[in-house]
Amino acid sequence: MKTFHSLFFLSLMFFGQQSHAKIRLPALFSDNMVLQQDATVNIWGWGDPSEKVQLVASWNPNDTVATTATRQAQWKLKLQTPSGPGPYTITVIGYNTIILRNVLLGEVWIASGQSNMEWSASAGITNKEEAIANAKNTNIRFFDVPRTSSQYPQDDVDAKWVESTAETMPSFSAIAYFFGKKLNEELNVPIGLIGANWGGTPAEIWMPEKLFTTNDSLAKAATLLKEEQWGPSEPGKAYNGMIAPMAPYTIAGAIWYQGESNTSNAAYYEHTFSSLIKSWRKAWNTDFPFYFAQIAPYQYGDNFSGVEVRDAQRRALKVPNTGMVVLGDLGEDDNIHPKNKLAVGLRFANLALAKHYGEKILAESPLVDRAIQVATNKVEVYLKNGDDLHYANKERANAIFELAGADKQFQQANKVKVEKGKIIVRSTVQDPKYIRYGWENIAIPGIYNAADLPMSSFWVDVEN
Repeated sequence: MKTFHSLFFLSLMFFGQQSHAKIRLPALFSDNMVLQQDATVNIWGWGDPSEKVQLVASWNPNDTVATTATRQAQWKLKLQTPSGPGPYTITVIGYNTIILRNVLLGEVWIASGQSNMEWSASAGITNKEEAIANAKNTNIRFFDVPRTSSQYPQDDVDAKWVESTAETMPSFSAIAYFFGKKLNEELNVPIGLIGANWGGTPAEIWMPEKLFTTNDSLAKAATLLKEEQWGPSEPGKAYNGMIAPMAPYTIAGAIWYQGESNTSNAAYYEHTFSSLIKSWRKAWNTDFPFYFAQIAPYQYGDNFSGVEVRDAQRRALKVPNTGMVVLGDLGEDDNIHPKNKLAVGLRFANLALAKHYGEKILAESPLVDRAIQVATNKVEVYLKNGDDLHYANKERANAIFELAGADKQFQQANKVKVEKGKIIVRSTVQDPKYIRYGWENIAIPGIYNAADLPMSSFWVDVEN
């Protein structure tokens, strides 16, 4: 009997050891990853309930952080990172041991949106061969999230961190690459870029579905979306599969290029897009910088749906800690995917350098601040970022100023004068109530500031 009990006890011990699940990490935590520097970063994974999990980073080998997996078999740790760059190793110890190698510390950004952000060098960009030939940089890393839709929020994706090379760069977002390359050059730190893009998708699929059950405006906007063959139009689908698994991976901020697929419900886009920004920040529990591209001119088959989205994007700047790159001079009337992705990436980078990293550069386009009636048929338009405001000799410029009375019947201005920080506009309209600029889908701006950045189109009320 004693022998039987001993064998039974040993068998239980053996069975218990064999049943231990190995600690696991999401794909985000892998060799070659970039962690946000000078930050308290989140690291999480799975293990046995009550399993002790310890983590040691090679930049501070004498400091171990530890936690215990919950009864849901989940665990989460916070790790303090110093300034970069590395490379370092991170060791995670539970019933098994995981060693993450070639880890860099730097600046991590998410690049998301639809096809113009997704557009890669292999798809065709200006000076493609030169960009690919110069792509090798071990201090720029990509994590490219595959197109994934899901009914429910997911906790992992099928992707991995890779270094920028002539083989990996051509399939990654060209805008994000040029953005990261500029940041790497200016800040001299590693750059981690998380790409989460899906061509032809509206903003609604990039937001939590639950928002649409409690907000009538969002729900109405979703009903106006067109069903397309190249991607989902149902709320939440890309958020669940491609954004939820990223949160709360510690990031510096996000860049975004999307809006073309919301021309069918442009009247709702300001609210929809503002809600998207806020929902991401809620998921990350931080008000990180969110910079976005104002969609470029393109002929959508009507007069105003494209410019209505552009103006909604301009108005979304009311959301704190946002910024907008204006692309009015970079569009191609008959091509919704302009090939000059370098200029877009550089504008994004300069915006981040100025607004987030504190460089003293002018990186924002002229934006209308207010319009004031100063005479019966005369309006003065005051602008932000209007240093050295001037007309540029741009061959394709065709944007005009228009004024209207209470009837909203707009008439083209008959005299426009650009002065320091403001524009004086005269019209035949008596007692104007509204003024707009560049109010067509393919309006190309002709007014620029000292940084040679084009003025955004707008429609605003005229103050008395």
